[in-house]
Amino acid sequence: MELEDGVALVTGAAMGTGRAIAFRLGTERMRVVVADVDEPGGEETVQRIRDAGAEARFVRADVTDEPMVRAMVAFAEESFGGLDVLVNNAGGTEPPHFPDAPAERWRLCLELNLLAPMHAIQAALPALRRRGGGAIVNVASLAGVGGGPHPSPEYAAAKAGLIRLTESLGPLRERDAVRVNCLAPNWILTERVRRLLAAMPEAERAALPPPLSAPEDIAAGVVDVLRDDSLAGRVLLWWRERPNIAPLDRWSAWT
Repeated sequence: MELEDGVALVTGAAMGTGRAIAFRLGTERMRVVVADVDEPGGEETVQRIRDAGAEARFVRADVTDEPMVRAMVAFAEESFGGLDVLVNNAGGTEPPHFPDAPAERWRLCLELNLLAPMHAIQAALPALRRRGGGAIVNVASLAGVGGGPHPSPEYAAAKAGLIRLTESLGPLRERDAVRVNCLAPNWILTERVRRLLAAMPEAERAALPPPLSAPEDIAAGVVDVLRDDSLAGRVLLWWRERPNIAPLDRWSAWT
């Protein structure tokens, strides 16, 4: 896929990994729509992209709100004449977690990490078809991979669902000329993660796996996936022992 002069929409792009993805796509000379609930942060991302010589615009969008999701896709088309790339980056989890959290709390986590990307994909498909096809990248997590416990079960379940959703949408390449793929990184050293680590007791911090990637690593992975037209319905895991993204044929290869 040729990126230059294309239009990309990146959710959760006001900071951290989303900002790095949006900025990298701008350096690839894409026109970028920065979507987030954080207006000052989103406008800062836009300014950084513009300072690098690319076009960008901000749209305030709560991706858990379906009408706002449809509106952000419409904004991309109105701003730049179409849509070629959707990056579902917005996500995360906050304590308390299931089963200790109240239902509305863990339900919001499921909405943010699974239902929001589903709504965004559904809203973006007509716009992508109008351009003759395009690509979607979902940002999941190794939290959704394999068995075993996780401190946020609702987050792990949502990311596992996002991974399976991606695999299930592989046939969209033939039906709509739209490739859907997924990146599943481990810990990413964002400013938020830095703050979380600093606030932890030393013993708890020492027991955690180290943050393995910079946001720019994931941004580079997004670009690689977009450029590789052979990838559709694929889940790419980012491990400490494997600094390069490795494409997977099926989930069972990693269980």
